[in-house]
Amino acid sequence: MKRYYKMSHVYAPTLKEDPAEAELASHKLLLRAGMIRRTAAGLYSYLPLAWRSIRKIETIIREEMDAIGAQEIQVPMVVPAELWEETGRYDKYGKELLKFPDRHERNFVMGPTHEETFTDLVRNELRSYKQLPVTLYQIQDKFRDEIRPRFGLMRGREFIMKDAYSFDATVEGMQASYDEQKDAYARICERCGLKALPVVADSGQIGGDTSVEFMALADAGEASIVWCDCGFAADDEAAVASIAVLEGPGSSDGWEKISTPGTASIEDLAAFLGIEQSATRKSLLLIDEQGNGVLALVPGDHELTEVKAGKAFGEYHLMTDEELEEFGLVKGFIGPVGLDERLRVVADVSLKDSKLWLVGANEADYHIQGACPGRDFEVDEWIDLVTAQESDGCPKCGSSLHSARGIEVSQVFQLGTKYSESMGATFMDEDGVEKPFQMGCYGIGVSRTLQAVIEQSHDEHGIMFPVPVAPFEVAVVPLDVDDDVVWPAAQKLAEGLAEKGIEVVVDDRKERPGVKFNDMDLMGFPYQVVCGKRGVANGNCELKDRLAGTRVDVSLDELVDMLSAEVENKRMP
Repeated sequence: MKRYYKMSHVYAPTLKEDPAEAELASHKLLLRAGMIRRTAAGLYSYLPLAWRSIRKIETIIREEMDAIGAQEIQVPMVVPAELWEETGRYDKYGKELLKFPDRHERNFVMGPTHEETFTDLVRNELRSYKQLPVTLYQIQDKFRDEIRPRFGLMRGREFIMKDAYSFDATVEGMQASYDEQKDAYARICERCGLKALPVVADSGQIGGDTSVEFMALADAGEASIVWCDCGFAADDEAAVASIAVLEGPGSSDGWEKISTPGTASIEDLAAFLGIEQSATRKSLLLIDEQGNGVLALVPGDHELTEVKAGKAFGEYHLMTDEELEEFGLVKGFIGPVGLDERLRVVADVSLKDSKLWLVGANEADYHIQGACPGRDFEVDEWIDLVTAQESDGCPKCGSSLHSARGIEVSQVFQLGTKYSESMGATFMDEDGVEKPFQMGCYGIGVSRTLQAVIEQSHDEHGIMFPVPVAPFEVAVVPLDVDDDVVWPAAQKLAEGLAEKGIEVVVDDRKERPGVKFNDMDLMGFPYQVVCGKRGVANGNCELKDRLAGTRVDVSLDELVDMLSAEVENKRMP
C-alpha cells in the first residue's frame, strides 16, 4: 500500500514572524515555512519540504536532458589548480574562487563551475570526429566565495547547480547542441511553473561569444532586462538598442561657451537650461587596462555600462580626483573641446549623427553649446557603451522597449574553442587533421530555481506552489483528529489519494483549525482537503485550490477520483 505522510512527523519548524536576515518575500517564506535554515552567511541547510521540491526540479531537469541525449556524470567538486592555470582563470577569476593547498602543499580550488574539469575529462578519450557530438552534465553543489551573500538561495556561497558541456566537431554542430539545450531550458522553466524570458546576455567569467539567460520575471529580481512585444529580450547591459538623442542648444555656425553656475550634474544642467537630458552629453573620465586616459561620451539620459566598457577598455577604473587634476580637468564640467591630447576620445554610437553637442568647457561653472564632432574635436572611436532602457528602440523591430526585473535561473553559452585550445583538447577530423573541440556550456541554478518559483508564486498568506514542484500535492486537514467520524474519513481520503499516486500529507496535529489553515497556506501545498464534522456527516469535504483561491464542497465518494485526475493533469509537461 502506498503511504501518506503525517504532518506531526514532518520536520518543518515554522516561524510566525519574518526573520530579520531576510529581505525578499521568497527568502522570508522559505525560512518561515521551515524549508531552509541558515548555517552561516550564504550557507543553508535544506529541510525536508525544500528537499522534496529540489528533487522534483532535478527530476524535471534529468528528464529534459535525457530527452536530448545528454548523459549524466559526476566529477569532483575539488579541482587541481593546474587545470585552472591552463586556461588562465586561476588568477583572473577573482576572490570568488576558493583556493587552498592540501596536506602535500598541492594547490586546489573549490569548483564554482567545471569547464576545465570536463574538458580535461574528455581530452584524452574523445579522439575522433566519429565519437562526436557528446554532451555530459551533472547536478552538484558549487561554491563561490561571494563578497556579500544575500537574498537566501538567490546569491549564496554554496548552491546546487546543473552544469552541462557539449563537445562538437564543427561550429554548426555546436550551434545545434546549443539550440537543443536552449529549447530544453525553456521547457524546464515551463514545467517548473516559472514565467521566464530568454534574454541576450553577457558571458561574464565563462567567456564565449553567444549567451542567453533565462530570466524569471519578478519585481525583486537582481537583474534589469529590456524586452519587446516582437519577442526580443536582453539584459539591459548587453542589449544593443536604438537610442533617440536630441540635438543640443546652439548654432551650427560654431560653438559658444556659456555660464552654467552650480550645474555639475546632468539633472542640474538640463533644469538650468530648460532642456531634455537627452540633449546633453555626459562625459566620463577613466583609466583603461593599459593605464591610458580615456574620455567616454554618452547621451545625457543614459548610463555607461560596466560590461560594455569592460570589453572596450579592459579592467578600467574611473579617474580619481588626483588623476583629473593631472589632466587639468574639473569634475562636472568635462568636455572634449580643447582636451589634453594624451586622452583618447570614445563616444557612444548613438551620438554619431548628432552635430550640436552640449558638453563641459573644462572650466568650473561653464559649458560649451553647439560643439560639433569632426570640426571642434575628434572622436577616436565610436562604440556601443550605454545601458539600454525603457522607451529605447527595439533592435529587431524598432518599437519602444519595455523594462522589467528578473531573476537569472539558467544560462546557455557558446564557448567555441576558448577552453579546448588552451587545454589542448583536440580530436581527429575526417581528413586526419587535429582540431580543437567546439564547446558549449549550460547551467541551471537548481536551488535558485526553487526560490524563484516562490518569488513568483506567493501571496500575503504564504507560498503558492505549482503542482510539479510542490513538496506535497495535497494536504488533508481533519479539523478534529480525535473525532471518530472525521479522522477515519480523513484517513480514507488520504489512503485513496496515495493509492492513486498522489503525494499526500495529513495534518494529524492536535492544533486549532486556524493554526492548521495558516500553516497549510504558508507551506503552499496546491490543494487542501478540509474534513469537518458537519461536512463529513453530510458526506462532503471542502476542497481548496491554493493557486486559484477557490473553495468548493465535494462528495467524499467523488473526491479521490476527481482530485487525482486534476493533479495528474497539472503534473503533465
